Amino acid sequence: MREALANRHILLVGVTGFIGKVWLVDLLEKIPNIGKITLLIRRNRTTSAQRRFEKIVEESPAFDTLHEQHGRKLGAFLNEKVEVAEGDVSLPGLGLDEATQARLERSLDLIVNSAGLTDFNPDLRDALSSNVDSALHLLGFLRKCKHAGLMHLSTCYVAGMRNGRVGEQLEDNYNPAKDSRFDAENEIASLRERIRRIEARADSPELSKALRRQALGRGGDETAAPAAELEGVLRRNRARWVRNRLTHAGMRRAQHLGWPNTYTFTKSLGESILARHGKELPIAIVRPSIVESSERSPFAGWNEGINTSGPLSYLLGTNFRQLPSNERKCLDVIPVDMVCRGMTLIGAALLTGRHARLYQLATSAINPVNMGRSIELTGLAHRKHYRSSQSIENWLKVKFETIPVSKQRYERLSIPMQKAVVSGINRVAVTLRLKKAPFAKAERDLIRAEKLIELYEPF
Repeated sequence: MREALANRHILLVGVTGFIGKVWLVDLLEKIPNIGKITLLIRRNRTTSAQRRFEKIVEESPAFDTLHEQHGRKLGAFLNEKVEVAEGDVSLPGLGLDEATQARLERSLDLIVNSAGLTDFNPDLRDALSSNVDSALHLLGFLRKCKHAGLMHLSTCYVAGMRNGRVGEQLEDNYNPAKDSRFDAENEIASLRERIRRIEARADSPELSKALRRQALGRGGDETAAPAAELEGVLRRNRARWVRNRLTHAGMRRAQHLGWPNTYTFTKSLGESILARHGKELPIAIVRPSIVESSERSPFAGWNEGINTSGPLSYLLGTNFRQLPSNERKCLDVIPVDMVCRGMTLIGAALLTGRHARLYQLATSAINPVNMGRSIELTGLAHRKHYRSSQSIENWLKVKFETIPVSKQRYERLSIPMQKAVVSGINRVAVTLRLKKAPFAKAERDLIRAEKLIELYEPF
């Protein structure tokens, strides 16, 4: 493996993400004779690509071991091994200037795409840009490269909502509903047309009139607010209207075709593009399961932000005590550093022409953990935490177990039922013209928790 990666030139797309950071550090630590790693980073409104990378090195715990290893010489080491290219994978030519494109096309050995929008139900425009357009532009760039291969990160949940065994094959026009009429490129064109129609409707006189009434409120007096302020409110409301419509459009279409959400839907469309147009190219698609906290590197238990199963784990430590799930089903999670080790091995196989077309990175085949055990372990961790506190509230939380329940019991006795009761009380308060609904915050919290459960239920 070290021989295969020695003196190679790698383009890493997505270093600002969770996996990208850990993989970069892993390469720099384990493969000291790596040639050059070029990082494709998009500039934002106020920060250049170079400065964004510098901030990651300064602030991310992922780089702590490199700081310890190199000390004051870390800057010189990174300057020797790493370069930053300002670009955008969602643009043609990866958003690079012509000179940089030409140089990389000549010298690259491996392109690694770990970028992608991981929000489960984003604005459809963002999902297509990040998960579909990026695949198209990477293919175009790869064709111009003299000898580079492509490792593209996807997700094993592109399989969608299917029962039984699902073959580990890369299929053009795959869809969980098994609709033989489905064509990925026609679907992408249809989604773009839907976006165009929704954006056009947002500018229609009818909607503009409705948004203006909404912005003016009950009084409807246009002279009550400055014109510039009113236009600003209208602009924000219009953008919110479009975003909400496109979010729901993506969710509805995904679920109609058998995917649980827009994320897995558009990731699968990206795979279909690679399968159809990259048959003769050196491409390996990598499908991790739920990428979780690290096992060892940069240190045990490290994660970045509250993501993947983090929100659910937090929820199980609150007053919420019933999780709708089949306790015998596996929750397939894999530590981020294990994913990165797998990526390094796959990258070496690509460089030596010994790669497979598709890889699954998961744990359930050899080290399964079912939902019952996952909930039990999470509950034990919360109990240990609450025992360290002397408050009565935490003492009560220690006394109640979190349990897996059926969907029917969850709906009868847990969040949906509680939300219905609280909503009813708040409606009565409005009818009685009370100044404030007594349980407005509780209702908002229950709505958020219910949406969180719905979001994670398919996994």
